[in-house]
Amino acid sequence: MNPLTLEWVEKAEGDFSTAQREMRARNAPNYDAVCFHTQQCSEKYLKAILQENDQTIPKIHSLADLVALCIKINPSFTLLEGDLMIMEEYAVQFRYPGQSAVKHEAKQAFKAVVTVRQFIRNFLGL
Repeated sequence: MNPLTLEWVEKAEGDFSTAQREMRARNAPNYDAVCFHTQQCSEKYLKAILQENDQTIPKIHSLADLVALCIKINPSFTLLEGDLMIMEEYAVQFRYPGQSAVKHEAKQAFKAVVTVRQFIRNFLGL
């Protein structure tokens, strides 16, 4: 595996661990953080796919745009579109006052990232 791909994977795993830790928290779980880190994990895993396939890594956060680039590499990435759309807005939606994630949103996002993470890890042979 390309060393830069591995760096993307390690960064993605950090976000996954943070989301998982907050999802499991018994006292005052931070559902905003769960949603944010699931989106970040997915974004970084998609960028790992691009990196591993010698593609330019765009400086964007749109999961829809990133998966579209991955679909050009392998059409099977269309299987992730539904899960990715669950997390699409979570890079910014809950970062500022006025909106907060609730448990249901966090659970849905975490379930989605588990699917995305496993698919991409399998694709990369991890």
